Amino acid sequence: MPSDHLSSQIPLRAAFMRGGTSRALFFRAEDLPEAGPRRDSMILAAMGSPDPNKRQLDGMGAGTSSTSKIAIIAKSSRDDADIDYTFGQVSIDASVISYKGNCGNISSAVGPYAVEEGLVKTAGDQAIVRIHNTNTGKIIVATFALQDGWPVVDGDFALDGVGGTHAPIALSFLEPGGSSTGKTLPTGKASELLETDGFGAIEVSLIDVSNPIACVRASDLGLTGRESPAGITETPELLDKIETIRIAAAVCMGICSREEAQTSVRNLPQIAIVSPPTNDDSANINIVVRMISTGQAHASSPITGGMCLAAAMRLTGSIAHEVARPNTNPDQPLTIAHPSGTLVLDADITGTTADDFTVNSVTVFRSARRLMQGEVMVPRHRIIGGA
Repeated sequence: MPSDHLSSQIPLRAAFMRGGTSRALFFRAEDLPEAGPRRDSMILAAMGSPDPNKRQLDGMGAGTSSTSKIAIIAKSSRDDADIDYTFGQVSIDASVISYKGNCGNISSAVGPYAVEEGLVKTAGDQAIVRIHNTNTGKIIVATFALQDGWPVVDGDFALDGVGGTHAPIALSFLEPGGSSTGKTLPTGKASELLETDGFGAIEVSLIDVSNPIACVRASDLGLTGRESPAGITETPELLDKIETIRIAAAVCMGICSREEAQTSVRNLPQIAIVSPPTNDDSANINIVVRMISTGQAHASSPITGGMCLAAAMRLTGSIAHEVARPNTNPDQPLTIAHPSGTLVLDADITGTTADDFTVNSVTVFRSARRLMQGEVMVPRHRIIGGA
């Protein structure tokens, strides 16, 4: 291969990681420019964005919201954390990277990546990595097994949406309320009527736990709640309606302006379309969801969206609380059914009404694995400011 200074492309050290039911390019912060247009132009080129065909064939993305993600990792300067982790949701068809909010699935790969990169010192047969998510300012604690100092990959933990079995990773999100808006309930209400452009008002629950969601009943959208992700994504009129709700919710929650919601902040809030379980569902299922993120129906459920929904199920007066089938034992974990299976979460809550509702922590189990490592090539002509 030509030397770096003669080539029309430059190499960037990177690892390709699966975290939960998502994939991302992982970068060391020291290998990238400072935050800004130059850094973003390099990441966009590496991922193959923007692509009007929405396939990202000229990069590492795969044309879906769950595979168009990046993570930037560095040693933390905070005393209460080991690692600083910045998440980026890369638009598929626009030159936009949203750093608003976090991805719970990709969070599960941060601890193993940090250990494999030598950024965290470990001893014994277990690693506990304290992760500072710079997007939200929140702390996530990842706990996972080690063998000879390396993260264990093989195990008997099955994760719906991922083939095979792997070693489990416990993720505890500490005090996750208000990650994007500063408040667990940005409007102070468990549910409310949201005025939208085009089709009037719709009842929603607006909640911010790790990532903000707007929760709506499937029946209010004329849906059963059992539609396939492809069936939703391939119905433009429905997606337009959902996008209208998202934009109105983003403004109402104080996430961003209407213009920003239409351009640079296209991933928040996530839309949770919920329906009750039926007699055909397993008795342990509390609620059924179809999650919409960046204009696409998710094939499973984003972790952060699931965490938010789990908290909402324990909030009296919320749509999720009304729709959900309660557990016989209120201390039991909550189970969310999604198109690829189920997601089980344990939410530690204080208070059950809008006046005293506090989310102390949410814990979920994932798996992660390094898929590839080396260098991703970035065409020089794509870099803002030149190479």
